[in-house]
Amino acid sequence: MTRLLLASASPARRATLQAAGIGPLVAVSTVDEEAVLAAARERFGALDPADAVLLLAQAKVEDVSRRLPEELEDADDLLLLGCDSMLELDGELYGKPTDAEDAATRWRTMRGRTGVLHTGHWLMDERDVPAMLGATSSTTVTFAHLSDEEVDAYVATGEPLAVAGAFTIDGLGGPFVDRIEGDHHGVVGLSLPLLRELLGEVGVSIPSLWRKS
Repeated sequence: MTRLLLASASPARRATLQAAGIGPLVAVSTVDEEAVLAAARERFGALDPADAVLLLAQAKVEDVSRRLPEELEDADDLLLLGCDSMLELDGELYGKPTDAEDAATRWRTMRGRTGVLHTGHWLMDERDVPAMLGATSSTTVTFAHLSDEEVDAYVATGEPLAVAGAFTIDGLGGPFVDRIEGDHHGVVGLSLPLLRELLGEVGVSIPSLWRKS
């Protein structure tokens, strides 16, 4: 039986998989995201946003693959999945805010405007014939016209500090997203339709990963 290992600490990504009937193993990467992006820019120049998140997703998977828990080191049934999300606004990419002041500044810039949430997905197949593949889900997000009081109240909850783009669509930030164009799950942090496509490329179906009662 094939097992899926999620290379992410994100509770939203784990919950998305669980809601879809998949109980993933979880291992958290220690990748220095800024260092990975800086090295890539030095080598290749400016990165397309869709490529930047894909690069980080790949780095997370490769890091976890090198540091598998002892009980999984010799496993021959693993698929490793890494994801990374960033918000593109006015040509700039935004990950997690550095602090509350940064989050508040971002929201005063984002409110009433439209950006694109990019989520890179990287799948590493470590079964009989190893393979690696990836793709990016990009969803257009339009934010509500928040008042200063709403911005301050939302930032004070601490939620925006823990997520890419300083917002959620499945949490306290949900009322502050007017509409999206694209995959809702991609905004949460893991596109289930895209995951299905990637799994299909390595001959794995979603039902085969469903938890068996």
